Amino acid sequence: MNENVKDIKEENLRSLIRGCFLGAGSINNPEQQYHLEVGIKDKENLYNVIQILKLLGIIVKTLENNNKYSFYIKEGEEISKFLALIGASKAVLEFEDIRIKKEMRGKVNRLVNCETANLNKTINASVEQITAIRRLQKSGKFNNLDENLKEIAILRLENPNMSLIDLGKKLKNPLGKSGVNYRLKKIIQIASEI
Repeated sequence: MNENVKDIKEENLRSLIRGCFLGAGSINNPEQQYHLEVGIKDKENLYNVIQILKLLGIIVKTLENNNKYSFYIKEGEEISKFLALIGASKAVLEFEDIRIKKEMRGKVNRLVNCETANLNKTINASVEQITAIRRLQKSGKFNNLDENLKEIAILRLENPNMSLIDLGKKLKNPLGKSGVNYRLKKIIQIASEI
């Protein structure tokens, strides 16, 4: 391509890119991974096509392997822009639908993992607290605790799955999370000295 790319009408450039994709392009199922690739016969043509894509606002990467040349896109948003550029409106809508669902599943999985981790942390802490309280009861030292510690200990035994915030709300004189945590840690410390 010897003539200046900037002098060619945009629609003609789009048509050229569309032809490249239809002739030697492929796109993976976006459910698994994002990957669009177009093979180009020689290095000079690859350079010209990349120039055109850059002019049209599409970012691509190149691949050269055994005198075979191609450009590819692995970012979902860039693939959508490329499909829109070549006039594949229906494909853009389908691709974006899959991409949005995939992103939402990812967000949901991250939230579930986070909630599960928090729940496991709460359960592990509760088990440690209950074990300490029972150790104090068995040793006869439970009755030696001050009333504030006894009150939170009894609440923890009655509500093993309850969060610290909710335990604090059930106290005669309600406490916040840090106050409840402090008292339960004090119980664990006392029990560890037995």
